[in-house]
Amino acid sequence: MIACLRLLSALCLAALLAACVSSPSSSLGELPRTPDASIEQLLDKAASSKSAEDAALLRLSAADLAFKQKDFPRSARILEQVPLDSLKPGQQVFASTLAAELAMSRNQPKAALTALAHPSLQRTGELPAEQQVRTYSVHAAALEADGQALAAAEQRVLLAPLLSGDAAKANNDAIWALVAALPAEQLQQPTSNATLGGWASLAFAVKSAGTLEQQQAAIDTWSKQNAGHPAAAQLPSALVKLKELASQPLTKIALLLPQEGPLAGVARALRDGFMAAHLQAQKDGQNPPAVQVFDSSRISSLDDFYRQAQAAGVQLVIGPLEKPLVKKLAAYPQLPITTLALNYADAGQKAPPQLFQFGLAAEDEAREVARRARADGMVRAVALVPSGEWGDRVLAAFRQDWQANGGTLLAAERIAPPVGLAQQIANLFQLRQSEGRAKSLQSAVGGNVAAQPSRRQDIDFIFLASTPQQAQQIKPTLNFQYAGDVPVYATSNLYSASGDVNQYNDMNGIRFCETPWLLDNSNSLRKQVVQQWPQAAGSLGRLYAMGVDAYSLAPRLGQLKALPDNRVEGLSGSLTVNPNQRIERQLPWAEFSGGQVKRLPDTPR
Repeated sequence: MIACLRLLSALCLAALLAACVSSPSSSLGELPRTPDASIEQLLDKAASSKSAEDAALLRLSAADLAFKQKDFPRSARILEQVPLDSLKPGQQVFASTLAAELAMSRNQPKAALTALAHPSLQRTGELPAEQQVRTYSVHAAALEADGQALAAAEQRVLLAPLLSGDAAKANNDAIWALVAALPAEQLQQPTSNATLGGWASLAFAVKSAGTLEQQQAAIDTWSKQNAGHPAAAQLPSALVKLKELASQPLTKIALLLPQEGPLAGVARALRDGFMAAHLQAQKDGQNPPAVQVFDSSRISSLDDFYRQAQAAGVQLVIGPLEKPLVKKLAAYPQLPITTLALNYADAGQKAPPQLFQFGLAAEDEAREVARRARADGMVRAVALVPSGEWGDRVLAAFRQDWQANGGTLLAAERIAPPVGLAQQIANLFQLRQSEGRAKSLQSAVGGNVAAQPSRRQDIDFIFLASTPQQAQQIKPTLNFQYAGDVPVYATSNLYSASGDVNQYNDMNGIRFCETPWLLDNSNSLRKQVVQQWPQAAGSLGRLYAMGVDAYSLAPRLGQLKALPDNRVEGLSGSLTVNPNQRIERQLPWAEFSGGQVKRLPDTPR
């Protein structure tokens, strides 16, 4: 009886294992199937198999089962035992796909793309739909992670006909996200895939339009001209959202700013910039929303304020400015009205979906310096920043962006008082070691040796965040310490917009990012504001520019959220919304040259 049971068990196991390896074959070869056997049983059977092909297929099944059980190291070890070149083409696609999936589990997109470069992948379209979905999906993910957005979109276009329902909708949204992020010039280049070309032309049409109404018209025109395209049959979710936004025009705004207290002066500049843009819209014949001003310095309850605003028909709140109030708003799970705060909550603080945050963040400028230096071919940096919390934030933002994109930060120093600045820079550039070597040489030869101290040569540039007064001391000190040829990239804090030629001469050669407001005197709205408030021509102009831009952002927040690649070309910078719904600024560049401020080409995007 026991012998019969053993025989029955053996027969059952054989049947289970046979389900993993089908006997019929074709030029592509049979693919592994999801087995009912365990990994150990599959490996035991492979070890005892007399057929090399069956053994390889059993190991492929075992490796795949380990991957599905998320035992990635074991899956990789088993896959290494499968001789890829001895497999038939379909099995090679299966093995290469699994190798790519394992590489992506280790966050190694280049290794995944190497696995997917096997010649057998050209026959993916001949395989069962399930395998095609798997191969195209990992290929798209690897290309996207490697920064190849258009190629990733092409893989998702190949994937699209194989999907239905929610999976098809998610894939459509993913294609849109990829093509919408491409620059306009790339969208205009011809593609070999007509469907992908249709996606690109849709993205270009939307990107070329400005207002919500213009974008809606562009989408409708494209849909009529491309009625058979998958995107015309099922618009991406982001474009559906745009249609909804276009049908809900903004008619009333609450401007929430303090009229008393330490921030009243800042609030006044923001308010004047905001209202100047509002009056300009009226003069241009637009139908701008009504604006009702509220005093945040008198608010005792945010809940009461929002109830009052709702009762008044407010659809959007601009403000508050005070950081404690912004932090309170960020702590709400939901807000009754969409709000554009004019300051930031703490970094990392989770905010409700109705809250956007906008300010003149120094962190934006630190990231802008990192972008610019990368574009100019720099690799190794040192940093000079002030002591204190502001300096800490600026340095942290620069360090994170710079190192995340392959840059090296060799050293970071807090700017010393004037009396210690020369010694600090000498230490930073290791000039004292050079002087010591010269003295040792003089001692060795027993006489005077003409030797000019030399600085360390591994510093490509200096990242500088400082006041104008500090910068006036730092640049001449660099010249004196034989480091005047080291490029200096700075944030806008060193620019006073005073027109002081002597001050500018002291900073000769320093490159810095700045708001368009202070670098472009030709803007007509700026001219009107400066004529009425002359202080707007100086460093306070940044606040007026922010007020103008808050007005420009008001009707476009939903648009920027739905289309993250869209920008508002503002007077405080080129504005986008990041995934945390914080407005980020990309700034133009200038250089002090001969006592003047010389505008530089913008950083490539």
